[in-house]
Amino acid sequence: MPDNLQPVPAVLERIHPMVEDNHVFTFVPDLPFNVAPGQFYEVSLPGVGSFPVSTCHPVVNGRIESCIRRVGRVTDALYRMVPGARLGLRGAFGNGFDLELFAERDVLLIAGGLGMAPLRALLMALLVDEQRSGRIFLLYGSREPKALLFREELVELARMKRIELRFSVDFAADLQGPFSGVACRIGLVNELLDDLKFEPQQTVAAVCGPPALYGCILDELSATGIPENRILVTLERRMRCGIGECCHCVAGGRYICRDGPVFSLAELRLMPGAI
Repeated sequence: MPDNLQPVPAVLERIHPMVEDNHVFTFVPDLPFNVAPGQFYEVSLPGVGSFPVSTCHPVVNGRIESCIRRVGRVTDALYRMVPGARLGLRGAFGNGFDLELFAERDVLLIAGGLGMAPLRALLMALLVDEQRSGRIFLLYGSREPKALLFREELVELARMKRIELRFSVDFAADLQGPFSGVACRIGLVNELLDDLKFEPQQTVAAVCGPPALYGCILDELSATGIPENRILVTLERRMRCGIGECCHCVAGGRYICRDGPVFSLAELRLMPGAI
């Protein structure tokens, strides 16, 4: 059995509530355990089950941080645990973001809903690289202001001029108070592209969100002139078992869990049914 299929014992160190039924969990494994941005791992609860999840922050000092949605029996059991509880971690699995592709280029991150969680891991990895140049744009859409993950943190990064940030929401009673001067509009996240100024041939885009987001944004990104091999999409929502056994995520002859979950738009063009 490959080493990464053996659970590594770990402790649940911290639970940080974000929005309703979406909390950030911090795990500390007993052994060295690394998950690159865009990769995923499995949380294993003895006697209950396991589920795949990505990180929402690069691994620092051995800590694994993930934003986990409460949905189903296994995550419900995790939500009932308290700090200090023991569990297992398997991985890492899959292919994440190639950080070398982002060097010396502008970066356009587009998140919808819970898709902000894996893109935050990429964002933080880019921000800690003091050698990289280029601007970072973040376009983030959600149902309403209170559903935006990491909102205060992102607003602070924008205030510090570390990212250029734009929000969109489906509805909001107040577009001023929650955003501290950051641009926000009511509408779809793809509408935030309308007057964005960037050089397509010098830009890498990364997208994560619900299927509806991919349907409206990927062709628009291609139409801007960004090369399709530099438009990256993470399809972790399609995964079930996470290790290629159930075949639930097969598209175009490729396993999203094993060959991805990060693919370029050029690759997805050859994978019917992937998006």
